[in-house]
Amino acid sequence: MAAELVKELIDAGVHFGHRASRWNPKMKPFIFGKRNLIHIINVKETLRGILLAKRFLGRVVAQGKDILIVGTKRQARKTVQTQADRVGMH
Repeated sequence: MAAELVKELIDAGVHFGHRASRWNPKMKPFIFGKRNLIHIINVKETLRGILLAKRFLGRVVAQGKDILIVGTKRQARKTVQTQADRVGMH
């Protein structure tokens, strides 16, 4: 299961970071390496964070609280709205 999720994250391109010259040193534990001056994000650490967030959000929803879903990229606006509506959140 985890291997499938890692492959899906890689296929989605989540492992591509920013230019290495613009990095924040606090991100060092999450950087796998560097390719063509771009940092490569450690996808296993990304998956770990996603699963941690999933557990947290599950507890929040179980308490009857709302979740505000925010997207900052214009091209993601429709997807963010669709998914927020799908789960009954804002």
